[in-house]
Amino acid sequence: MKKLSFFSKIMLLVNMIFSFCLLLACIIPYTSSASLAFVSLAVPLLVFINILFFIYWLLRKKFYFLLSLSILVYGYLTLGTFIGFNSINKTINNEDSLSIMSFNSLGFQGKKHEWESTAGDTIVKFIQNERPDIVCFQEFDYKKIRSHYFEEYPFKYVDFEFGPDNGRVIQAVYSRHKILEKGILDFPESSNSAIFVDVKYMGDTIRIYNLHLESLNIRPNNIKKERSDKLFGRLRHSFAKQQEQSTIVREHLNNSPYKNIVCGDFNNTQFSNSYFTIKGNLKDSFLEKGRGYGKTINFWKFPFRIDFVLVDPSLEVLSHKNYNINLSDHEPIMATIKILSE
Repeated sequence: MKKLSFFSKIMLLVNMIFSFCLLLACIIPYTSSASLAFVSLAVPLLVFINILFFIYWLLRKKFYFLLSLSILVYGYLTLGTFIGFNSINKTINNEDSLSIMSFNSLGFQGKKHEWESTAGDTIVKFIQNERPDIVCFQEFDYKKIRSHYFEEYPFKYVDFEFGPDNGRVIQAVYSRHKILEKGILDFPESSNSAIFVDVKYMGDTIRIYNLHLESLNIRPNNIKKERSDKLFGRLRHSFAKQQEQSTIVREHLNNSPYKNIVCGDFNNTQFSNSYFTIKGNLKDSFLEKGRGYGKTINFWKFPFRIDFVLVDPSLEVLSHKNYNINLSDHEPIMATIKILSE
């Protein structure tokens, strides 16, 4: 076998580095290491780079293609796919289905955080046109919602109903179906929280969680101005808070007497420890019925999927839809489900 050229040695070294990073990302969801959690944000990029290395070595007829191939296979087995290959959703019978929309509305201020923005009116019209049965808002601003905006939703829960908002990032749920019970999961030392409602549906009760996990507090315009050690420390703190909050949600889920649906802004991807903790045996509506990449936010021009609808195993996901609309920094998603026949 011929010796590798200097260029090939460099390529192999770089290949090994990116393969190791992807291997590390495969392990992170099963650990509680906040210091390494940032690697999980780069999984799609790491997969793409390893595919390129696989093709490169294969074309050169070098057995080094096995390095990236083995890591890619291991990644698929441990993390699954992040691309939806499902067929176009068929017509759904609305009589026996339940549609749930999740949307971080950014306080109805629009993407530019304009206090006088008309985004609120546009968001209301959008929801009225889509007609979901249940809407879960994160970063909800009740001051911008008039009483007649959601007349079609006779039941609601906005978490300030339990007391002053105290700086809380407010969540809200609007429902066409009767809400039997409601509650809040406080996250220690955080302005974020989760709320839940027990909804009467088709003679059954479904518990719907609406959560907003700790923000990473990264602003693209400020990254270049911030010291790397300070940025890393802030990221590590946010990841640790997310892991703490996801444990609180999971413990509450474990004690739920009903079928569960979890909606919300996780502020992290499907490859994170917090996602794996909350998901458990729930079904990701996008992976079940979504198509394409499924991004819900752009960060620094990179697409990420950080908003989810997770569905109880006893419920069937009929459809999943991502809305490419410019009303917030996040894009809304909607899943339609039905109760499986016993």
